[in-house]
Amino acid sequence: MKTLTTDQIRKKFLLYFQNKGHTVVPSSSLIPANDPTLLFTNAGMVQFKDVFLGKENRGYTKACSVQRCMRASGKHNDLENVGYTPRHHTFFEMLGNFSFGDYFKREAIHYAWDFLTNELKLDAKKLWVTVHEKDNEAEMIWQEEFKQSGKQSQGFSKCGDADNFWAMGEVGPCGYCSEIFYDHGENFAGGPPGSNSDGTRYVEIWNLVFMQFERDKNGTLTSLPKPSVDTGMGLERIAAVMQGVNSNYAIDIFQKLIGKDSEVVTLWGITEADLKRDVISLCVLGDHIRALAFLIIDGVIPSNEGRGYVARRILRRAVRHLRKLNCNKRASICDLVQPLVVIMRDAYPELEKNQYEIERVLRQEEGLFLETLDKGLQHFESALENISGTVIPGDVVFYLYDTYGFPVDLTANMAQERGVTLDFAGFENAMSKQRENSRAASKFSNISALKLDYVGETLFIGYEKSQIPANIVALFTPEGRQVKVLKKGVSGIVVLDKTPFYAEAGGQVGDTGSLYDDGELAYQVTDTKKYGALHLHYGVVQLGELKVNSRIDAHIDETHRQSIRCNHSATHLLHQALRLELGGNATQRGSFVDAKRLRFDFVSTTSLSSQEITDIEREVNAQIRANLQVSTEITSLELAKKAGVTALFGEKYADEVRVVSMGNFSSELCGGTHVKQTGEIGLFKIVAQSAVASGVRRIEAVTGANALAYIEDEEALLQNIVNINICT
Repeated sequence: MKTLTTDQIRKKFLLYFQNKGHTVVPSSSLIPANDPTLLFTNAGMVQFKDVFLGKENRGYTKACSVQRCMRASGKHNDLENVGYTPRHHTFFEMLGNFSFGDYFKREAIHYAWDFLTNELKLDAKKLWVTVHEKDNEAEMIWQEEFKQSGKQSQGFSKCGDADNFWAMGEVGPCGYCSEIFYDHGENFAGGPPGSNSDGTRYVEIWNLVFMQFERDKNGTLTSLPKPSVDTGMGLERIAAVMQGVNSNYAIDIFQKLIGKDSEVVTLWGITEADLKRDVISLCVLGDHIRALAFLIIDGVIPSNEGRGYVARRILRRAVRHLRKLNCNKRASICDLVQPLVVIMRDAYPELEKNQYEIERVLRQEEGLFLETLDKGLQHFESALENISGTVIPGDVVFYLYDTYGFPVDLTANMAQERGVTLDFAGFENAMSKQRENSRAASKFSNISALKLDYVGETLFIGYEKSQIPANIVALFTPEGRQVKVLKKGVSGIVVLDKTPFYAEAGGQVGDTGSLYDDGELAYQVTDTKKYGALHLHYGVVQLGELKVNSRIDAHIDETHRQSIRCNHSATHLLHQALRLELGGNATQRGSFVDAKRLRFDFVSTTSLSSQEITDIEREVNAQIRANLQVSTEITSLELAKKAGVTALFGEKYADEVRVVSMGNFSSELCGGTHVKQTGEIGLFKIVAQSAVASGVRRIEAVTGANALAYIEDEEALLQNIVNINICT
C-alpha cells in the first residue's frame, strides 16, 4: 500500500469518479443555502438536498465532491469529544459520490470497492462490510459477486436501523446503508462491526446510502420512483489508513500544524516532553483552527447568537487549551493561520485570499477573551475549593458564562479534567434571557410542509418581461394544503408554469402584482417566494375563483419593482465604494432590499466616521451621475471567480452564474433585478449605521425620492438631479 497525502487522496478521488462520468462539484459553503433546518453543512449531500427531493434539476445525474463540513451544534455535535478521541472533529472534509436516479446499489458498491482496493491498493482482507438486515439485494451483491471474484472482505455483518438505515428527517426520503470498515489490526482494542465492542481497531471509512424509500408520518415506507445514492467517506479517516496511523491527528495535515516538526511548535518553544504531555490540547488547537478559518471565510464572525455563538465557543475553547500549553506568553491562535494556509491553500485558495481577515477576526476575539480568562479561571478554582462533593453548582457555571464568557462546554471540559461534573439543571434554571435568545437563534424552524403533486419548475422570465400569459399548475391554502380551486375572498398560494414575478432571494424581497382573467383582476399577489425550483405567489382571490390548469395573465407591479431595482443596484455601488474607502476586506455579510430602503451588512470593527460616510456617499452618487450601463452575463462559476467577480458569503451558486456589472466600477454574482443604467437610481443617502455582531456593521440607506427628505445640501441635491431620472 502506497502512502498518500491528503492532497493526493482528494485529487485521486475526484479524478476516479470524473472518469466514471460524474460531474465534479465544488464544496459549498459551511452555511447551508436556503435551508433553515440546518445550522451548518454537516454532510456532502446537503448541497444536493433539493436535487434528491426532485425540486431542483442540475443538468447532471451523477456527481462527486469534497465537501467541507461542520459538526459543532445540534444533533451532530462533536465539539466536546474533540481532542479526547482519535477521530472526532468540528471541521472535516467529506468525500462523496452521488446518483440522482441514475445508478443504484450494484454500481455504488462496485465503485467503492474498486476505488479502495484498486486505486488506493487497500488489502481486501483488512476491510469489513455491513448491510441492513433487511437489505437482501445489497447482501447478495456483496456476498455473491465479490466472492466469485475472489476479492471478498475480511468479514460481513448484518445490522439493524441504528447502524444501517439513513433518513433525511422524520418523514421523506430514506433507505438502507452499507458501510465499509478498515481493520487497524489486533494491536488495537475493539471488536468487529455489529459486535457492540468499543475500541479503535475497526474504523468506518465509507458509508453508502441507498435512498430507495419515502417514509410518511405513520412510518410507512413507499418505494421511490427514482432511487438514488448518497455516499460519504471522511478524508481524515482514509488519510489515516493510507498513512499507516490509527489517529486522524497523526496524518500529514495535523502533523504539519501541531507535530514536532511544525513551525508553530518551534515558535512556541514546546519540547518533545510537552508534545507527549499536552497531546489533547494540541489536537484541540489543530482541529479548532481549521474550523475557525473556514467559518470566517464563509462569513461567520464570533458573536453571542446563532452560528456566531458556535464560532465563539470554538475559539474560546482553543484559547483556553493554548494557555494550558507550556509555551511562551506571546503565543496566539493567530500563529496557526499562516501554516494552515500553506498546508491547505492548494485545495482551498480562498484561505490565502482571506488570510488577513481570518487573522484580524481571531486576534480581536482572542483579545476580548484573554481580558477575562485569568479571572474566570481563578473563580473556577475557588469554586472547586468550596464545593462539597463532586458537582459544581449551576449558579457557578452560569456566573462563569455570564460574567467571564465561559461557554458551558468549556466549563464542562475543565470539570472533566478535574474529575467533577456540572449541575446542568441548576445552570438551566439560572439562564438569562440572553442565553435563551442565543438558544432560540440556533433552533431553525422546519421547512414548509408543502408537498407538491406537480413536479417541475417555474420558468422565470421576469428579467425580460413584466407581463405574460401563464398556466396555473397548483393551488394551496396558506397552511400548505393542496386544493383544486380557490374561491373569492380566500387567501392562498398560486403556482404558475412560468412567471415574471421575482421570488424572494439573495436579500431582495419578492414581487407584488396581479393575476388577470379575461382582463379582470382575479388575484392580488402580495408576495412571491421560492420553494425549490417553484415560485409561490401569495395573495387573495379578488374575483370568481381560480382553478388548476386555467390560463391567466400575470402582471407585476412595475412601480414597486422599479423601486426595488434602484435599491438593489445601489447596494452593488455601495459595496464597491466601501471596498475603495476601507480596503478589500470590507466584505459583505448580508443585505436586504425592498421598495423603501436598502440594508447592507459588512465586516468592520469600528463605525464609519462622518468623513467616511460623506466620501462613500459621494462615490456612489458619482457613479449614479455617470449613468453607467448595467449589463448581465451568464458564465461559468469558475470563469467568474478567475475574473475576480465578487461572490457573496452564504450564497448558493450553480455551475452557471449571472454576473451583474455596472460599467467598469462594480461586478458581482447576483440573481436579482437591476436598473438598466445607474442614473435611474437618482439619489443615494446613508441614513443609519449600527453594529449587528462582533466585527460586523450595518448600513441603512435610501435612494431616489425617498432620499430627498435626507438631502440638506441644496448644491449637492442639484448636482445629483441634473439629467437623472429620479427613481420613484
